[in-house]
Amino acid sequence: MINVFQPALGDQELAAVREVFESGWIGRGERTRAFEEAFAKHLGVGGDHVTSLNSCTEALFLAMELLEVGPGCDVVLPTVSWVGAANAVAARGARPVFCDVDPRTLNATADDVVAALTPRTRAVIVLHYGGYPGEVAAIAEVCRERGIALVEDAACAVASRVDGEACGTFGDIGVWSFDAMKIVVAGDGGMLYARDPVLVARATKLAYLGLEQVSGFDSARRGAYRWWEIDVSSFSRRSITNDLAAAIGHVQLGRLGEFVSRRRAIAEHYDRELADVPGLHCPPPLPAGHESSYYLYWVQLDGGIRDAVARRLYERGIYTTFRYPLLHRVPAYRAGSPLPRAEWAAQATLCIPLHQGLDDGAVERVVTELRAAVLDGGR
Repeated sequence: MINVFQPALGDQELAAVREVFESGWIGRGERTRAFEEAFAKHLGVGGDHVTSLNSCTEALFLAMELLEVGPGCDVVLPTVSWVGAANAVAARGARPVFCDVDPRTLNATADDVVAALTPRTRAVIVLHYGGYPGEVAAIAEVCRERGIALVEDAACAVASRVDGEACGTFGDIGVWSFDAMKIVVAGDGGMLYARDPVLVARATKLAYLGLEQVSGFDSARRGAYRWWEIDVSSFSRRSITNDLAAAIGHVQLGRLGEFVSRRRAIAEHYDRELADVPGLHCPPPLPAGHESSYYLYWVQLDGGIRDAVARRLYERGIYTTFRYPLLHRVPAYRAGSPLPRAEWAAQATLCIPLHQGLDDGAVERVVTELRAAVLDGGR
């Protein structure tokens, strides 16, 4: 089966894991701090602006807590989002307000966000669909003008930029994922950025049970007495990552350039080879100054044949999917008002394999089978 997602792991990652094993310490430690510093450098920010977590979902939950989102608050987010974003809002007793998206990029536009704002809007969450930055700069300006916090779900956008600025740093808080289906993988894990380092310091405490002192070893080394005693500043949970995951993630981050280069080459090949297929639409070109992570490659199909094409490709050993199911249609959120452009996209869009592990033969097979399936109407 040719997969939509697949990590690229090898000897460098194995060597990093061996070093952690041989150190005798696999919990949160020096390798975790080194990964955080490397990621901050990748973003172009100081190390006090980021902290690592056990998942991007936890980072979203923490973001809502840091922004004091709660009952009586609305949070606007695109209906084409991962369920974790809406769950983070609802778990705080706030109301997710879903907005429409551009039907071709599947990103919320600034106009979409403005149309969904209410007098109770406390925050906006945006997703960079497939790694495309979208109108993040314009949305950030809208939020600043209205005094509304902006959270960027940059799980798909680890290498995405606009005019050199990293996606995830346009707003107040940004979050990233290192799970098994992302570009940089660590088995699992996440990172949180905040423009205000005070929020990062608070997030770090909240992520470790609200403890003021997280390491007895460090306290002892600094000359403290009774370093085993603790001081709890808040009633929180444990959501830190560890040196084992961080060691893998650090190596992967160092390989990010080669990963994105291969993904870009595959996407450009798809653009060329699929451009002339009747009834098939490739992703729109990136605007000037925009850089994508090429996390997803999606096609949109005319004539209501998307599902039939997906089934035929699956039967021929090519896995495809649609990400993400529309959240305003999820019963738990009870938000049934129509969002017509997203609803059109959800019926026409298919994500095809795109990852750095695809060799040229697999890429050609995807092109050949997809062309044939579309021309045959999915039969």
